[in-house]
Amino acid sequence: MSMSAIKTINTRPFAGQKPGTSGLRKKVAEFAQPGYLENFVQSIFNMFGDCRGKRLALGGDGRYFNRQAIQIIARMAAANGFGKLLIGRGGLLSTPAMSCLIRKYDTDGGIVLSASHNPGGPDADFGIKFNGANGGPAPEAVTEAIYQQSLSIDKFLILDTADIELDRIGGTELGAMEIEIIDPVADYADLMASIFDFEKILQLLTNKRFHMCFDAMHAVTGPYAKAILEDQLGADPGTVINGVPDERFGGGHPDPNLVHARELVDRMNGDAPLAFGAASDGDGDRNMVLGSGFYINPCDSLAVLAANANLVPGYQDGLAGVARSMPTSRALDRVAQMLEIPCFETPVGWKFFGNLMDAGKITICGEESFGTGSSHIREKDGLWAVLFWLNIIVESRKPARSIVREHWQRFGRDYFTRHDFEGLDAARAGDMMARLRERISALPGEQAGELRIEAADDFAYADPVDGGVSAGQGLRMFFDDGSRAVFRLSGTGTANATLRLYCDKYETDPSLLGLDTQRMLAQSLTAAGEAVGIAEFTGRTVPDVIT
Repeated sequence: MSMSAIKTINTRPFAGQKPGTSGLRKKVAEFAQPGYLENFVQSIFNMFGDCRGKRLALGGDGRYFNRQAIQIIARMAAANGFGKLLIGRGGLLSTPAMSCLIRKYDTDGGIVLSASHNPGGPDADFGIKFNGANGGPAPEAVTEAIYQQSLSIDKFLILDTADIELDRIGGTELGAMEIEIIDPVADYADLMASIFDFEKILQLLTNKRFHMCFDAMHAVTGPYAKAILEDQLGADPGTVINGVPDERFGGGHPDPNLVHARELVDRMNGDAPLAFGAASDGDGDRNMVLGSGFYINPCDSLAVLAANANLVPGYQDGLAGVARSMPTSRALDRVAQMLEIPCFETPVGWKFFGNLMDAGKITICGEESFGTGSSHIREKDGLWAVLFWLNIIVESRKPARSIVREHWQRFGRDYFTRHDFEGLDAARAGDMMARLRERISALPGEQAGELRIEAADDFAYADPVDGGVSAGQGLRMFFDDGSRAVFRLSGTGTANATLRLYCDKYETDPSLLGLDTQRMLAQSLTAAGEAVGIAEFTGRTVPDVIT
């Protein structure tokens, strides 16, 4: 490659290129500014130092601007001296598949193009994040190094060449760099077959009395679900709905919850409800699972998977430990206690689980925001969770709703809900949280609604692997009826602010295990809202989304 083919473009720093827990997320228009994406990508490459000969995986969820971004990143990688780039056909790679590829092919990391469950389109959201050589989200030290590079960047390198062909599997070259366009599904499907009993799941899915539906929400998981559930495991054609990735996600919101996965929810609660249902999000790392006429809370789903892991071939040797994010209910803790294994409580963000998995301390982990996973990769994994459930169903010979109800009878039930107040004025929401943080240590003993606050704190986490301390990870209140409320401002949006109020309460009385969640938590939710002043600061009395 002649040096004349490499262009050095002078640039200046852009404000606000600090990656959050899920990378850098902004509106498409911001990413599409001349030099904006290029600056951030060059900052990643500068963080590497000498890029010569290094190998990267590259792909995204197919949202608007995905293909253009891949072309830019490929030309920049070649100009910076990378030796090889693995790219999913059509520019597609689910986030779990990205982690799988990095680990299987021993690359030096990967670049994921996604804004997860955020909407797509020219007026919507785009995102980019770097995953390390372990396949997981970059730790804070790496994201901070990338950010520091973005503050002083003055040039980026890019190859002056035509676009590459993304839709044909095979090898090509870009300058001196090798590019391999790969089947985005094959390696991931092989990994799933090594974990789960595909022969028995096939028997379940070809049983004419068992019918399921998987809603891919017009997002990246469609090709994965169709290839595995329909083509390999024999599910009826049409089991996967909304299965063709669309850059605007069909005009919907690719967030697998009861509001946005309405079509699936209607099928599971109709006159002839299906036996099992599931949905995944924009980049394929989140999941929602449903029994017949029965919503399975993500906290319960995580606990059920851990409690029944012995039924799955890939986990029959036992679990090293488990972990959950702090806002997630404590249902998993009760399973860990029974199994006599450690249970770690971490901040929100999958990178904290990655440290524990790399150190061999945990096998299964998850979070209330529809994310579950295990040490098979270093990301949460939506389709993995669905296959896990199918494996448990076939081995236990029980429907999903019975599995959950028997779990409650055995362990008790942790009633859990999350109320999201979306589109808030960021300054007002920030002031509300700042005031609460200032008062948090003085709250114990105060009355809130009909409850008394027994304890309150600002959650901090000391990583048992590297000793790092993460402070300010969520404000917590513990009430005298045993319930808990947690407050956080979302870090995954691109505009305004979202207040998340989490609430949970443990119940063991068999007669009280099947009641309505919102009714069971009504006192606690009212007390939490009064203690924080949600109505006063936001003008809202009703959340936008309840899960």
